[in-house]
Amino acid sequence: MKKRKAKVKRETNETRIELNLDLQGSGRAEVQSGIGFLDHLLETLARHAGFDIELNCLGDLDVDDHHTAEDCALALGEALDKALGDRLGIARFGSAFAPLDEALARVVVDLSGRPFAAVALGLECESIGGLSCQNVAHFMKSLACAARCCLHADVLRGDNDHHRAEAAFKALALALRQAVSRTGSGQLPSTKGVL
Repeated sequence: MKKRKAKVKRETNETRIELNLDLQGSGRAEVQSGIGFLDHLLETLARHAGFDIELNCLGDLDVDDHHTAEDCALALGEALDKALGDRLGIARFGSAFAPLDEALARVVVDLSGRPFAAVALGLECESIGGLSCQNVAHFMKSLACAARCCLHADVLRGDNDHHRAEAAFKALALALRQAVSRTGSGQLPSTKGVL
């Protein structure tokens, strides 16, 4: 059985990132982005998707958190795309609901090869743990673009922004876990013949 792993190095004037991804992992995360809440969300994603993620990022946090969050998402999306390879025999679609106390999130993904994201998290505070709330949604959109997937994420209810964001990442993890799973068919899950 082909191992589904990928390594990505991304260097720009704003960030330097090294990332290892194993889709057949145990949910282990070794993440150092320099942004506490982003690390927490990525650890949550790894744990509930069953992926192993090693990420080290040196970003221009003296400017703000945008470049670091965006480039970590792009690196992770690129790694996901590489690890999936030709996408033969994958489930392709995944959907999940995840609660966290009063918050409830829904995420639906299609590993279609066509990037699109609709993300409505309803976060109201300015930042959580060094991560701008606007960059939580931006992370998901950047991930979808680089992974070449269609992603719909909605937080349906919740009063606490930490809970809303974390519930969304849990739902994303569960949906991805389902979508990358192998069906055993060896077929490309597309009537077009390409993904």
